[in-house]
Amino acid sequence: MTRESLNLISALLLAAGKGKRMKRVKQLLPLGERSMVEVSLKNLQSSRVDEIIIVLGFAADRILPLVKGKEKVRPVINPCFREGMSTSIHHGLKAIHPQAKGIIIALADQPFITSEIVNLLIERFSEGGKGIVVPVYQGRRGHPVIMDRERYERELLGLRGDVGGKEIVERHPEDVLAIEVSSSGIVVDIDDWEEYEKIQGRVR
Repeated sequence: MTRESLNLISALLLAAGKGKRMKRVKQLLPLGERSMVEVSLKNLQSSRVDEIIIVLGFAADRILPLVKGKEKVRPVINPCFREGMSTSIHHGLKAIHPQAKGIIIALADQPFITSEIVNLLIERFSEGGKGIVVPVYQGRRGHPVIMDRERYERELLGLRGDVGGKEIVERHPEDVLAIEVSSSGIVVDIDDWEEYEKIQGRVR
């Protein structure tokens, strides 16, 4: 299947959180030669997504210079980030291409999701069998998730508080395609300093 025959895919990279447990700007922590947010962004840039809406909030003034002007990337500021992840999804959705068919929801604190995994999910989504595609590692569902925009944009806009798309996935089991992957990166997120220290050295 050629790229031209695939539907347009927009990625929302959520990078607005305060990272309360880290007590510092988690998105800017170094991983190899880049910051965490840059590594997560680079993985999406190297994939077959058509555009990346990166949603910023906490420390946006420090993160924006690292992401502004990059290929396929459009930064969006969420002034309501303190009200939870759902507000970042709402702001991101307002910025995506009007013809986007699929929406990828990715998190800036999951830097080990490779472009190959993203491409696999896009390929399976483009086959049109299901409206939600999620990766699975050893029985655990992870990120990123792809959702059909026409079917699920309204539900995403209806989310409130500090929640993402998980409850929508759970609400529609009949429309979910789970793809087994061999990488634990889909379930590794960095929420505290201990987890951060464990993953040092995985990114060069």
